[in-house]
Amino acid sequence: MKLVCLDLEGVLIPEVWINVAERTGIEALRVTTRDIPDYDELMTHRLKIIAEQGLSMSKIQSVIDDMGPMDGAGDFLDWLRSEYQLIILSDTFYEFALPLMRQLGWPTLFCHRLEIKDDRIINYHLRQQDQKRKAVAGFKAMNFKVIAAGDSYNDTSMLAEAHAGILFRPPDNVIKEFPQYPVTTDYDALKGEIIKAVEVLAE
Repeated sequence: MKLVCLDLEGVLIPEVWINVAERTGIEALRVTTRDIPDYDELMTHRLKIIAEQGLSMSKIQSVIDDMGPMDGAGDFLDWLRSEYQLIILSDTFYEFALPLMRQLGWPTLFCHRLEIKDDRIINYHLRQQDQKRKAVAGFKAMNFKVIAAGDSYNDTSMLAEAHAGILFRPPDNVIKEFPQYPVTTDYDALKGEIIKAVEVLAE
């Protein structure tokens, strides 16, 4: 049985924090795992900026509600789910992602949770460290053949653990550091690489 694991932000939806930064004018929130690979360091930075700026959860959610999935993401997922099993593995949070999951037809999502008090994000709780890689390892232990796709540093351990890994619209530094993975820039190309990987795994 073939299982495809996809990252969420940068693959199916725009980067949440970049959109929040653009809408609020808080440039310090533009950094992502592309810039700070250590997720704890990145989230500590974000929570500090949010507290300093007095940014409410409701304001962040209003930005997310207006984002919508990336062009073509819905059709791509429809095709993917008609052919293979699909799990989305993301370092986002359920509180952020649920409006967009509705727009994508409620695909299965494994991610983290936020702690919110008085409309403020006061903390975050990881499902587990390196959850993307560990999830893929678990799927492999259940005899799935796993194909994974992502766009950034925090996806590379997942790609390495999978039977086949694919980069989707990655930054140049990730392409240079991980030349072993095919690079795709649109959903047709990603679809083609998934099909190719499935064919190789079937041999």
